[in-house]
Amino acid sequence: MEFDFDEVEDEEDSPFPEVRASVSNIDDPEMPAMTIRMWFLGLVLTLAAGSANIFFNFRQPAPSIVSNVLLLISHPLGKLLALTLPIRTYRLPRWLAPIGLGGYEFSLNPGPWNIKEHALVYIMANVSIGVPTALNAVVVAELNYDVRLGYGFNALLILATQLTGFSLAGLCRRYLVWPASMVWPQNLIVCTLLNTLHAEEEDARGGISRFRFFCYATLGAFFWYFLPGFLFQALSIFSFVCWIRPNDIVINQLFGTSGGLGMSILTFDWSQITWIGSPLMVPWWAEVQIFTGFFLVYWILCPILYYTNSWDLSYFPMMANQPYDRYGDPYDITRVLTPEHTFDVDAYNNYSPLYLPASYAITYLIAFALSSAMIVHTLLYHGRTVLRGFLRTRIEKDDIHAKLMRAYPEVPDWWYLITFAACFALAIVTAEVWHTGIPVWALVLAIALPVTYIIPSGYVYAMTGQNITINLLAQIIPGMILPGKPVPNMIFKAYAVQTLAEGTAFVQDLKLGHYIKLPPRATFMVQLISTVLVGLLQVGVKEWMFGNIPDICQPTQKDFLTCPHNQVQYTTSAVWGLIGPSRQFGAQSIYHPQLYAIAIGAVLPIPFWLWQRRWPNDWNKYVSMPIMLNGIGLIPPATGINYSSWFLLGFIFQFLIRRRNFGWWTKFNYVLTAACDCGTVLSLLLIFFTLEFPKGGFNLNWWGNTVFLNTADWKRLPLRDVPDGGIR
Repeated sequence: MEFDFDEVEDEEDSPFPEVRASVSNIDDPEMPAMTIRMWFLGLVLTLAAGSANIFFNFRQPAPSIVSNVLLLISHPLGKLLALTLPIRTYRLPRWLAPIGLGGYEFSLNPGPWNIKEHALVYIMANVSIGVPTALNAVVVAELNYDVRLGYGFNALLILATQLTGFSLAGLCRRYLVWPASMVWPQNLIVCTLLNTLHAEEEDARGGISRFRFFCYATLGAFFWYFLPGFLFQALSIFSFVCWIRPNDIVINQLFGTSGGLGMSILTFDWSQITWIGSPLMVPWWAEVQIFTGFFLVYWILCPILYYTNSWDLSYFPMMANQPYDRYGDPYDITRVLTPEHTFDVDAYNNYSPLYLPASYAITYLIAFALSSAMIVHTLLYHGRTVLRGFLRTRIEKDDIHAKLMRAYPEVPDWWYLITFAACFALAIVTAEVWHTGIPVWALVLAIALPVTYIIPSGYVYAMTGQNITINLLAQIIPGMILPGKPVPNMIFKAYAVQTLAEGTAFVQDLKLGHYIKLPPRATFMVQLISTVLVGLLQVGVKEWMFGNIPDICQPTQKDFLTCPHNQVQYTTSAVWGLIGPSRQFGAQSIYHPQLYAIAIGAVLPIPFWLWQRRWPNDWNKYVSMPIMLNGIGLIPPATGINYSSWFLLGFIFQFLIRRRNFGWWTKFNYVLTAACDCGTVLSLLLIFFTLEFPKGGFNLNWWGNTVFLNTADWKRLPLRDVPDGGIR
């Protein structure tokens, strides 16, 4: 079906077709947003979801409640409130005048449930219902290191780490929100879904409406997921080449899906395809670069390193999520700990160095290169833009959305500066009053990392939908400056990683408010209040669980509350905080050459920048080494199939369909990905709570659910057997 978009040329709109397809270029400044029903509905849903996610965080297996689910749930509830609440205006008594409320008028039901209220509820959820990194660090400190600091410390730590990111986000608006080129692809899906739910009239151009298409696609995705998610799980782990040769280790490593490089390409599980992000969301030019990076690093470099046994890689599985010892077994960190949870050098020397599987070794190699490439790329490509932002000059010409936002008063920078200062004061209080062992100068360094990286990472995230983390730097730096101190190491990492993650999440929602034309001060209040309230409640839920649930975090816990994320956090803290980067990457380590990647990463963007300046054209301006390097940073836990299947679907929708039927793509592409996301999540939750959770779960034992279990891919077998006596 073709559509005529000639009339769009007569209207002012975004210069980007992806934005034109998803975001309305009109606004009603009189539409109510900060309504009482919005606050009631938003706080109830976010507090409930944030508490539930804390519970799920400590359980294995467990789903998580994502913000898209609350976006769907809040819509009928909002309409219900609009139908049932009284339609009248209330006036506060005049004796409240001394506090500025005398004669203030408000209504419980100011009219139909509208898109701005709905967007604010979504923003509440998106910035607050996730599990803070700092909370897992607190649990590890209590259970594994016997450091119990109480509710006060936990609450202040959570608020300081999250709100520091909030304040940084506000200070970066002129770089990451206001310019039209900062597209933020994930927001286009949300905008499409919101506009679909609130524009239910039939499309004037004829054909099926977006809302009806969304309903059909959601139902289809909901029922389809029962096949790969429960009834026929081989459709998810679709390693058909490995089924033919289940014991051939090389074939399984190359074509496998659970522990291989994913050269079989196919999977029929939407959650597998979108593990690294929706392929219908990321621009085609970015998908090409991400897959190019994956192809060069994991389909060429990784097999070369692995099959030549570089760094002793072939003694371990190619794709694994854990380190190993010299005997080929998972590294037992308890063997190098004293009873006081400090590092035992003699035990370490008698036991084993820590060996990395190929996936981890390459991840660290790429992370070293990315840490410098991102800074150099930003200075070369965006240095003038950043400088103009500091000088408060215009970075780009305003598009229609920026012009429409002029109708609303902006949030002053000093609001965010005060928040930043208050959060830094909280950080000092938590460090000094509770004697955590982390000095103030280390806190300054921890916060300096996200301050340095939020603009470079924000540029990549805004243009490609690929998030950048600083996990590696946040582990190596404290390991160097605070050796042998695992708890201060975890606190350092919490401030660095959580601040950057929260900062990009807050910026993303500021851009969503920009697209939906939300009053900036309304977005500020919603983000701040929901983050504080949900954070305090999440700490309270954690305290209640550990005070009332027997055997929590034990492998035999009867309700499967085994705390899987905390075990990973504990291992990481011990490896980097105890063993330390000097032993892992020092001059005597086999991994020492990886440090040269820092210098290589700093040089990589330069030839592409010179090429673009010497021979500029329509496509080399998109070449970006940070995108190419960062795109493959999700391995592990992602595997090859998450990239190959993702690129295949991206080729179909973002290249073929977009070129051959741009009208269909414009109308339905983002609706389709939003529908698949929502239908799959709802199906996953239903399967979990009705078929997997009750009474230990109900499983179908047949060929379609077991064929992949008997392959070397699923068992993650190494190529070589470890020699007698271990690796020397």
